[in-house]
Amino acid sequence: MSGNNTEPMNDNLLSIRNLTVEYTSDKQIIHAVNNVSFDLKRGETLGLVGETGAGKTSIAKAILRILPDPPAKIKSGEILFNNKDIVKMKDAELLGIRGRQIAMIFQDPMTALNPTMRIGKQIAEGIKEHRNMSNHEAGKRALEMLKLVGIPEERFREYPHQFSGGMKQRVVIAIALSCNPDLLLADEPTTALDVTIQAQVLSMINELKEKQNTSMVLITHDLGIVAEMCDMVAVVYAGEIVEYGTRRELFKNASHPYTMGLFAALPDINSEVERLTPICGIPLDPSKLTAGCNFYSRCPYATEECSTAEIEMTSMGGAHLSRCLHAGNLKAAKKEVG
Repeated sequence: MSGNNTEPMNDNLLSIRNLTVEYTSDKQIIHAVNNVSFDLKRGETLGLVGETGAGKTSIAKAILRILPDPPAKIKSGEILFNNKDIVKMKDAELLGIRGRQIAMIFQDPMTALNPTMRIGKQIAEGIKEHRNMSNHEAGKRALEMLKLVGIPEERFREYPHQFSGGMKQRVVIAIALSCNPDLLLADEPTTALDVTIQAQVLSMINELKEKQNTSMVLITHDLGIVAEMCDMVAVVYAGEIVEYGTRRELFKNASHPYTMGLFAALPDINSEVERLTPICGIPLDPSKLTAGCNFYSRCPYATEECSTAEIEMTSMGGAHLSRCLHAGNLKAAKKEVG
């Protein structure tokens, strides 16, 4: 992540600058994404973390330009992919990028597949479109992808209803990776799966990503998955990034009260506390954002200044940034306690 006026570096596959997305609902403006900026290098995985409704999926859909319009609209900002602004692209150019250069694993495998089409045909469809292959060649590649995600080839001609939730998700992953995309957007790819299948699917995504040198934006609320999969982490609250850094920086030195609250709510097998510590209150209504810190009403460290001041990202050293007036003091206090 960098400042608003910084040009993207050559090794950045994706650079988002000041992205703002709004929804219109019953004449109300929903401020879903607010002035978000970050960079993603080639082969790197960025985790977008936060509570439900924080704006994570809207960021991913904006990258692919698949936000429902109306009611959603990209109000401002740049989405630079290979130094080309996706926001300004024509539909014809976008069709050449979606699925081929940027692919997405959607959150619910139950609704991501066409129930009337055989699994093999669904995988082959995108391959044929983007790689200019014959039906036979696309079918052969689809069969290879099916086996790559651990599904026997004899199931190639079956329908989605004949697959379990975990196997459906494997098919969705096969579709997303079938054209060797440069960027993979994974929207909570294991939410619908049990814990054992989750581990298998995450391991498979990581292995395929590394094999193809694919960059990934991983959307999740599970910090355990972040610890296992991500190089960089962006914590999202009320549509804006409130803390950003390497995985180690955030896990060792979380400096925004919201991030600290997320970690405090995690169970610890080495602790003897009877109850976890939840974050007080509920997420801010995105139609009623005000001046000052969006986390103000839930923050145990808030002062009067927090409710009115314009709060910019503060450098905490290295790549670590925090959107908090008291970030430095909180970090110092944590070190004293430690």
